Amino acid sequence: MPEPRRSRRRTSAEAGGGPRGRGSGRRREPAPLPSDPDELRELARNIALRHLTGAPRSRHQLEERLADRGIPEEVGAEVLDRMEAVRLVDDAAFAETLVRSRHRGRGLARSALRRELKEKGVDGETAEEALEAVTGEDERAAAAELVAKKIRTRPVPTGPDPESRAERDRHVRRLVAMLGRKGYAPGLAFSVVRDAIDAQDG
Repeated sequence: MPEPRRSRRRTSAEAGGGPRGRGSGRRREPAPLPSDPDELRELARNIALRHLTGAPRSRHQLEERLADRGIPEEVGAEVLDRMEAVRLVDDAAFAETLVRSRHRGRGLARSALRRELKEKGVDGETAEEALEAVTGEDERAAAAELVAKKIRTRPVPTGPDPESRAERDRHVRRLVAMLGRKGYAPGLAFSVVRDAIDAQDG
């Protein structure tokens, strides 16, 4: 007696659809750029405006975004020039905002802020003008607050025994390293940490 035929579902791959797993499909090709110059400029402007919606951006960041989308350099430059003329793109304002927010919010020192501005394509003169808002006193106060927060959650041992002194030294190194990562010079970092520990002892 002949064996009954077993029905078998065709897999998506056999059916020509390929695997349906996440990310397994073909990558979508980018839409072709408009051939009309006015439409191309409008596209570039919309890309830049969308990129500005979430947060302020430097001109350099917008140039990179337009290049990633295939916008010709000369078209991008023309569009960004027009946006600069109406202050939609303003590296000076961008730098001031970044310095203020990063210094107050994260306690970054001027050297770290200078490095970040450079990474974002802000020219040196514009960066230095923005950094004038952070004084030496501001830096010391911000560093002191960072250290005070750490000590409040994890007090530094103050005992005279060797074990306490060794642990105290480890705390000092960690606190100084933390300030160093935020751009503070070693001399200032050690001074602030020492003052904070003295205040705790007092």
